Amino acid sequence: MITFLRTHPARIYAVLVATVALVVHYVPDLPDALILAVAAAVLGVGETVQRTEDGKTRAAGIDDQGVTDSPFEVGE
Repeated sequence: MITFLRTHPARIYAVLVATVALVVHYVPDLPDALILAVAAAVLGVGETVQRTEDGKTRAAGIDDQGVTDSPFEVGE
């Protein structure tokens, strides 16, 4: 389970954010403070997911412009 979480953080994040959006939409009696707190937490987790994905990209040897350090092109 931990391996799956580390391998696919962006997918898990997307499912959680979609679930939160559906709950907020279909449960109108939620307090505004709770919704704002969850929104702030979602933004924080999003930053963590982005840094994780950036780290995986750096580990693969690809810089910000999509140029790889290996002799092979990206996608080959």
